[in-house]
Amino acid sequence: MACAPHAARNQDWSPGGALTKLEEYNGLGYATRGLPSPYIWSGTDQYVSGKYVRDGVFDPSVVDRQLGCAGLIMAMMKLDPTITFTGETVVPPKAMPVPTEKPTASPSITNPAKGSIGAFIASIFNAILKRK
Repeated sequence: MACAPHAARNQDWSPGGALTKLEEYNGLGYATRGLPSPYIWSGTDQYVSGKYVRDGVFDPSVVDRQLGCAGLIMAMMKLDPTITFTGETVVPPKAMPVPTEKPTASPSITNPAKGSIGAFIASIFNAILKRK
């Protein structure tokens, strides 16, 4: 049985161990037929067709359209590098700093801050002296 508290006692959380627990949880009907479980493998190259369509009724021609656990875990690992089977705590890489605009020179008498009283006075002098 894979349900709690039994799964909580599991010591093997490698990819194979985790997928085995997931398959046990769903049922071992596919394993007894020697088939990959769509619950685990649907959406990967390990599964083609065959599905229990209801309790005890297997149809070899039905294709499970839901993504299986293995494919789902692989997709999650690609999206989030902290998801691993190693048991290690992975620190996500720091995001690259976003480039900002090149800083302008600090405000001064010759370069007053836009909208400041200094800019207002400079605009008056420029108008009087007919400069830009």
